[in-house]
Amino acid sequence: MIYHITDNRASAVALKDIPEVDYAAIYNDLKERLCDEHYHVAHYFATPESSRLKFYIVLLDDKEQRVMLTSFAMEYYEEVALPSLTAIHPALHVFEREIAELYNVEFDSMPWNKPLRFPFNRRNRNSTMDNYPFYSIDGDSLHEVNVGPIHAGIIEPGAFRFVCNGENVLHLEIALGYQHRGVEHEFTSTDNRLRQTLLAEGIAGDSAVSHATAYAATIEKLCGKSADSNLWVERTVALELERMAMHIADTGALSMDVAYQLGQVASEALRTMTINTTQAWCGNRFGKGLIRPCGSNKPLTAEKAAMIRENVSEIRHRYSEVVDDIKSSPTLLSRFEQCGIVPKAEMQRIGGVGMAARASGVKRDIRLSHPYAAYGSQIEHNSIRQSDGDVMSRLMMRCSEVLQSADYIEQLLASYKPTEISRPDYEAALAPESLAFSLLEGWRGEICHVAITDAEGKIATYKVKDPSLHNWLALAIAVRSEGISDFPICNKSFNLSYCGHDL
Repeated sequence: MIYHITDNRASAVALKDIPEVDYAAIYNDLKERLCDEHYHVAHYFATPESSRLKFYIVLLDDKEQRVMLTSFAMEYYEEVALPSLTAIHPALHVFEREIAELYNVEFDSMPWNKPLRFPFNRRNRNSTMDNYPFYSIDGDSLHEVNVGPIHAGIIEPGAFRFVCNGENVLHLEIALGYQHRGVEHEFTSTDNRLRQTLLAEGIAGDSAVSHATAYAATIEKLCGKSADSNLWVERTVALELERMAMHIADTGALSMDVAYQLGQVASEALRTMTINTTQAWCGNRFGKGLIRPCGSNKPLTAEKAAMIRENVSEIRHRYSEVVDDIKSSPTLLSRFEQCGIVPKAEMQRIGGVGMAARASGVKRDIRLSHPYAAYGSQIEHNSIRQSDGDVMSRLMMRCSEVLQSADYIEQLLASYKPTEISRPDYEAALAPESLAFSLLEGWRGEICHVAITDAEGKIATYKVKDPSLHNWLALAIAVRSEGISDFPICNKSFNLSYCGHDL
């Protein structure tokens, strides 16, 4: 047996129940299995264990809603090059690059063996941002354009190196890691569960609800305290409010980049109304303080539920008018259509996730494939997809998902009857020597949190995957053969997170 089979709603798994097999067995299995689009790797990481490195793989079966866990090990200083899975399945490059960077593990035939994040605890201290090996092409007609790492405005640092022929982009390479905060290390350096919750909220500020929910669910699995159905309804409403707010904000940002002022100002007003609705619920526009393990300090009262329904109904109506105006704007359509295309095959090849992947026709949506919260029980989720994979498709994905989220919120709250919600529990004992994971669909896409406890029930390893980890490469592909002046709208159409990558 290669895998322990579980699912996204199951409790924590004892480490002794996760098979430890030879790497060759895993390599041969994934070599074939990942050719099937119904399988993809949610996480793959290594962690020190005595004198060994222990590797864990979280494999998802999207068709059967299964989560498949396996592991292998090698001596810490064993100088053996592992055959690279990236060479066959490029989607795994982010995982193999991180393992190589942190522990000097060699992957034979690895085609993209470059630093991923420059973490403070990496083994190779000679690898620095100053000597990042950017890809280059020689040619008399070619030139390079460097953007960043310091940008105008308030966005975080990242380096973009374009190789251009005139105005046309031949290649873009994106180097991140300039603001590595050691978030995963911080989770293991404290036993204060409230502090851990605040860390989760700060992983990516525009996804505070999503990451806090993933953390809370992971902890609840480890302490064996399932959230009750009403608490999951509240969390689902919060997640969909976050999705609405950010998709509306991106609608305005894309409108601004092509000087479509009506779309910009209308979306900005509606985004403000959406986040103010969240603030009226919990006191914070981004939902900080709302999600807590095992309970809530901000339970949803009947009055607040009515307020949310009223606001969301108005937002839905007004946003529908914005969408109609966008679809009838010839100048906007001419800029967005057939710009920044990422074909379905390429998006699958690189492991793209979330809204961006679905805009290219890829079936990738955790709400459908690995249900959690109210999805699959109180909501029969219909995953929206586009097929062209261009800027317009990504915008239309946002427009459709905003309206869908509004419908879901109305559906959940129409029959909602407040009950007494437990207070958060920051002291519950965690299962020792266990692994727990949580998968959810943030507004950008697939989020995965994994926690491993030691013999005393303390968190020894905590791993986080934000959807941006996969999708930065999709942005690089999107701008190939485009004019460099199209980069801003391509970039906005993904709206990826620097800090979600630079953990």
